[in-house]
Amino acid sequence: MIIQPKVRGFICTNAHPQGCAANVREQIEYIQNRSAIENGPKRVLVVGASTGYGLASRITAAFGCGADTLGVFFEKPPTEKRSASAGYYNSAAFEEEAQKAGLYAKSINGDAFSDEVKAQAIEMIKEDLGQVDLVIYSLASPRRKDPKSGELHNSVLKPIGKSYTAKNLNTDKLEISDITLEPASDEEIANTVKVMGGEDWELWLQALSEAGVLADNCKTVSYTYIGEKLTQPIYGHATIGKAKEDLDRAAKAITDSGKAAASVAVLKALVTQSSSAIPVMPLYISLVYKVMKEEGTHEGCIEQLYRLYTEGLYTDDPRLDQDSRMRMDDKELRAETQAKIEELWPQVTADNLFDLTDFKGYQEDFLKLFGFGVKGVDYSADSSPLVEAKFK
Repeated sequence: MIIQPKVRGFICTNAHPQGCAANVREQIEYIQNRSAIENGPKRVLVVGASTGYGLASRITAAFGCGADTLGVFFEKPPTEKRSASAGYYNSAAFEEEAQKAGLYAKSINGDAFSDEVKAQAIEMIKEDLGQVDLVIYSLASPRRKDPKSGELHNSVLKPIGKSYTAKNLNTDKLEISDITLEPASDEEIANTVKVMGGEDWELWLQALSEAGVLADNCKTVSYTYIGEKLTQPIYGHATIGKAKEDLDRAAKAITDSGKAAASVAVLKALVTQSSSAIPVMPLYISLVYKVMKEEGTHEGCIEQLYRLYTEGLYTDDPRLDQDSRMRMDDKELRAETQAKIEELWPQVTADNLFDLTDFKGYQEDFLKLFGFGVKGVDYSADSSPLVEAKFK
């Protein structure tokens, strides 16, 4: 079949197998063209390994450090008439490329929040790797089933304390209008922390530690975004911000317990399947792209992750803030960069969207997440959605 993108709202409901594979190879080539990462990890578990920052983390570990990797994710397999989710194709391509390079690369396709998947990962580590020296926690999910109570918790993207009105870009209709978000209830805040906070990260480290599969020098890192003035009301001072604050609590608890040296890394605003769902962010990211590309400071997921490994996780002098977070958003948050973005923000209308912002670049990156618009791929060619993968 000819596979063309089917976009609905902020989601693309299909993916292109060859395009996803080409996108993965592009990221691998970026890492291979950089200096090898000194004193990097050798056996890595990536929880949330199939897209965005999690995928880039896995690629950097494998091809920048020569690490064996076990990935965990929850992706939809293909049928004869329907494509798989992008992360499925990404992970199949990653495994193929890693194995070609002589690296161990296996994956579990299941609910990372569940006790069963944690137990499965532990068994595979015991059998194949012995121990791991880095655990990446990069899960993004709108809901989580508590493994103990069985209760399903849903997250919400809402401000806290008072309603918030801001300029918003409807990426479907290319309309710009004000959007008003009502404040979250206490229950909604608690549920969002339950889904997107640090509890499951702690449960993973606890299970891995009790099973004896964490190396003595093990590090673990989880990712967050903080942003600046324009995004604070929907990000920092909102339900998602409360959840991310809980990551700081979890990092300290994990480190204090002696299980591993835990860090929270603050990464820059980028088009990912998660960020495209957050109100205000598509317009903000389009402006970030415009300004940072003009400055020559723009980075994608893979560039950010290479810097995290070389300037954060595996250096004697990591860039830390007052809360001991590793800051990789330094270029986005430069005062002059933010000043330019803030100056452009009130000027943007539907008529000048493509002139004042890099929404074209935003759209291209969004489609690329699903394997569309990748260089060197013939999208007019017949393509089978079926791709063989040996996920557990």
